[in-house]
Amino acid sequence: MSAPTQHTQDQATALAIELTNINKAFGPVQANRDVNLAVRKGTIHGIVGENGAGKSTLMSILYGFYEADSGKIQLGGKPLKIQNSRQAIESGIGMVHQHFMLVDRFTVLENIMLGAESGARLNESRDRARQELQRLADEFGLNVDPDIVTSELSVGLQQRVEILKALYRGAEILILDEPTGVLTPQEADQLFKILATLRNRGVSVILITHKLQEIMAITDYVSVMRQGTMVAERRTSDTSKEELAELMVGRKVLLKTEKDERQAGDALMQARNINYFDDKGVQRLKDINLDLRSGEIVGIAGVSGNGQTELMEILSGMVPLQEGALTLPDGTKVDSSTVPDAKDFRNKSIGHVPEDRLKSGMVKAFKAQEAAIMGFHDDKAYNGTILMDNKKVEAHCLELMEAYDVRPADPSLKSANFSGGNQQKLVLAREMERRPSVLLVGQPTRGVDIGAIEFIHKNLIRMRDEGHAILLVSVELEEIMSLSDRILVMFDGQIVGEIEGRNATTQKLGLMMGNAKVSETPEEQAKDLQEA
Repeated sequence: MSAPTQHTQDQATALAIELTNINKAFGPVQANRDVNLAVRKGTIHGIVGENGAGKSTLMSILYGFYEADSGKIQLGGKPLKIQNSRQAIESGIGMVHQHFMLVDRFTVLENIMLGAESGARLNESRDRARQELQRLADEFGLNVDPDIVTSELSVGLQQRVEILKALYRGAEILILDEPTGVLTPQEADQLFKILATLRNRGVSVILITHKLQEIMAITDYVSVMRQGTMVAERRTSDTSKEELAELMVGRKVLLKTEKDERQAGDALMQARNINYFDDKGVQRLKDINLDLRSGEIVGIAGVSGNGQTELMEILSGMVPLQEGALTLPDGTKVDSSTVPDAKDFRNKSIGHVPEDRLKSGMVKAFKAQEAAIMGFHDDKAYNGTILMDNKKVEAHCLELMEAYDVRPADPSLKSANFSGGNQQKLVLAREMERRPSVLLVGQPTRGVDIGAIEFIHKNLIRMRDEGHAILLVSVELEEIMSLSDRILVMFDGQIVGEIEGRNATTQKLGLMMGNAKVSETPEEQAKDLQEA
């Protein structure tokens, strides 16, 4: 990733888009309050902020999903009223969403044409679209086979199709929402090269991301939002990750996790020769072997969908074994002949923070105090002779909320009414405060504010230092490298590599995530990277 040139920044002075005193409320919640944003032509402008800071609302107003309660928008110095997404598109504003809006069974060409057909005859429209697609590919380096079915493309190429869709519709301002969340490091580097090309061709790019290293690597300017307001704008070359983090949170934040060398002990949990086939007969796990040792954090890196979810479900008892064997912390052996469930695994000191908190970690209609004891609701500590002791349950929830800074600290509030970050902290508090021998953690900081990330990381390190075994699954490579003592890489249901955390780099892990062999020694690593 290369930083923008000073020449580019100094030349880009005219404004592509300007938002002035934008206000937007949802009932009593003021999502945007007198927000001002000026994006210069031919620049990449980053927007950062904690969850709930108002970034997505602001971009939704710009793209026509919402209409501002007050304020004004100017495009190229002229007033613009955007009431829907079609008006935004017609005005030259495009958006690439975090979750792609493609029809899997359509070809690339059909996806790009969809909703933007021209002329009465489809074949003529198709021919014109093919010519325009080739022109865009040549100009911006966005080469994709127009006749390939979209579902056959890698995630990185699908994202490229989304960018082509926006450019095909005439986008001169391109909004990208968390664009690297599903990409390998190599795919992210390729994306940034594309964005740099777009900038050099005069396209203005707005980048929403929580990854400060990406802001520093690719943007020309960055704006910081906090609690619905715009608190700062900086030329990227004049700021740092540390300053941006402090502006986002309102206090100094420790970005690098500090930890001592691990003191790994005996294996508390083992998996041997695990194979798993889904309902359609597709093999999702292939001969998985791993040991989880006391006093060690083992990280699993890999692009989502390569078997991490299935592995976590088997290790937590959510899904029964089909082939292979497990040894649990108390020495219990589990194989395909036994029929355990998640409760059995919990009772044998295995904690589990699922990757999808809403699907597997809580019930949105339940109160927070009920969510705080899910899986442990038959514990004697919460029950009287006949009925559950709600006062004890409430008191326990309050203790967790205070310890993990869950806001608002209201045990009676329904789980659905908490922000995603606070829902996550509640699930983490429930599992971590039980001090299980083995803790399985999926995406621990997904949707969590940068200040809370620091807190969660410290607690995971504390558990490791107390002698617990932790398995960490995360799509965030910075998180994996920062926390893990040992890193396993999964690709297509297999563990394709292992590396010591202290020796890991994004380049090494990225190659391994693409199933390329990477060696430990610096000489072999340099050769691997050169060949890649």
